[in-house]
Amino acid sequence: MTDTSETPRITRNDAASRYEIHVGEVLAGFTRWEADDRGRLQMVHTEVDPAFTGRGLASILVAEALADIAARDETIVPRCPFVTKYLGENTVEGLSVDWPRGAPGA
Repeated sequence: MTDTSETPRITRNDAASRYEIHVGEVLAGFTRWEADDRGRLQMVHTEVDPAFTGRGLASILVAEALADIAARDETIVPRCPFVTKYLGENTVEGLSVDWPRGAPGA
């Protein structure tokens, strides 16, 4: 059983090219990027451990990751369906987005 009383903590793990969300000391999920030859972060995958589903952790993770990316003045290319959906429903102030061809925001 997982502890639901812990406040989630988001960290950027540059070595693994991802943002991670921890609940207590447990890694509950991550959103991963691949840097392209132009230095943009291709947001490719978001995953939350099934033990933590139903708590909105993916949205918390992606919101904080994108806010941090905006603060760092980096550009993203949303390729992960969850990131694409999040951006379709939310505004992230200062975030530079290069939409891939055929994407909803392109």
